[in-house]
Amino acid sequence: MKAIWVRIADYIREVDKIMLILCIFCTSFGCLSVLSATRYTGSIKQFVMQAVAMVLGVGAAIVISLFDFKLFTKYWFIFAAVGLIPVLLTFVIGVGPAGTDDKAWLDLGITTFQPAELLKTCFIITFSYHLSKVKDKINKLSYLIPVCIHGGLPVILIHFQGDDGTALVFAVMMLCMMWISGVDKKYFLIFFGAVIVAAPLIYFFVMNPDQQARIRTMFDIEADLQGSGWQQWRGRTALAGGGIWGQGFLKGSLTQMGQAGVPEGYNDFIFVTIGEEWGFVGAFIVAASLCFIAYRCIMISKMTNNFVGKLICVGFFGWLTAQITMNLGMCLSILPVIGVTLPFFSAGGTSLSCLYIGVGLVLSVYMHRNSRTVYLHELE
Repeated sequence: MKAIWVRIADYIREVDKIMLILCIFCTSFGCLSVLSATRYTGSIKQFVMQAVAMVLGVGAAIVISLFDFKLFTKYWFIFAAVGLIPVLLTFVIGVGPAGTDDKAWLDLGITTFQPAELLKTCFIITFSYHLSKVKDKINKLSYLIPVCIHGGLPVILIHFQGDDGTALVFAVMMLCMMWISGVDKKYFLIFFGAVIVAAPLIYFFVMNPDQQARIRTMFDIEADLQGSGWQQWRGRTALAGGGIWGQGFLKGSLTQMGQAGVPEGYNDFIFVTIGEEWGFVGAFIVAASLCFIAYRCIMISKMTNNFVGKLICVGFFGWLTAQITMNLGMCLSILPVIGVTLPFFSAGGTSLSCLYIGVGLVLSVYMHRNSRTVYLHELE
């Protein structure tokens, strides 16, 4: 029994307590917000699922952190299969929410599973391994082109699933990891220049009318209040109604109206729920906590001398930063609604559990940042 407590003490001493505590705080806050935003249904099913996903996710993060992250990249091909096969299955047997064309979920009977969330973690592992193997030659086109194909594959697959928001998250992850890998800045200039040139063509010939309407809503939200502008208008109204201190937990006037008040107030627009019930102070604490978690990833990447470890941390940083930016942008009506959830807060068992797998990888980098750690039980 004493040995078990000694090992627990070793873990507590070695783990990044700041990041783990912040993640648990955010998820706990998120569970309460989900409970409030789904109260109108008269069921606590969504809250219970979120709480269970939190417990499973934290447990998974702790277990993963115990293993050296280099072990995961050593078996990159296993993670490639685990990440890609379920995504490919969605093109055959995928299901989607009513009223959408997205076929991004697999029906498991008792629940649904979104493979793209698991693919994020698997992509970080496989792409980190790939970049580490070619880092000295990455600016040679014979090496850079395969890297771009590797990074672009999940973007293309998820785009054809119909989930362009998640596809953009993968693109940001890829660019962040390539940036610190030493890819010549001229290639980034060429890429962003091509995006700017192609933007009008994408708008007129690739986007469907609904996507075009969401873009126009950014510039004039009141132009179509009964259509594309409705969700963001209700979100803006709810945020304004929260004032400085909020209307109180379970007391948000629009939040407690459910879909009639703030559509997707428990999912994509959970930040609006928080803003109405906890006010500017609560919203600021949420945004600051998320930003600090992302910043902590960068700090951990600087603590390790292992290149793969740096890539893992930066990949997860890109994942968090992309989703935080896009989600808050949607809720604040400065970016189009694109269906991206807020990490640790939005409802979704798959996304939360898989997010914690990524947390576990970063914690592993922190715990194994030194070549050798002396533990208490080894001194007995």
